[in-house]
Amino acid sequence: MGPPENGSTGESRLQWLSSDDNNKRMVKQKEEPELDDLLALDGVVLVVDPLGKHWVKFVVKRVAPSDERPHGVNYSLTLHAADGERLVGFDNAHTVSIGSGPSRRAMATHDHRHRHGVVKPYKYKDAATLLRDFWSDVDAVLKEKGSLP
Repeated sequence: MGPPENGSTGESRLQWLSSDDNNKRMVKQKEEPELDDLLALDGVVLVVDPLGKHWVKFVVKRVAPSDERPHGVNYSLTLHAADGERLVGFDNAHTVSIGSGPSRRAMATHDHRHRHGVVKPYKYKDAATLLRDFWSDVDAVLKEKGSLP
């Protein structure tokens, strides 16, 4: 005997799930929990050095996984000087050029990091590692600038 049908006495709150529905829920539970924390930072701007007026900005969106963004996240995490100059950046939002002069070549849109105008590939592992690597570079640049001991 199954649950009563809607409209009969004692309406059921049970929901019929297929094995496919159950698999989708299990996969979602296995996703990295820190991803929600990263996604929650979307649109956040923080002043990280009130004296030097350095600030960070987060742009983070969930996207369909693709060759360019296999982890399903489009992100840009940046540190800026008071005048808006980007000092540090971790992103996957645009095509970048590698090298200089005649050897300069375009690199496909993939994860990469910027620091003082130099662009290098970045291996995205997970949201927690991305945040740790970003804040590590932010701290290093603020130390270089004399804003941190």
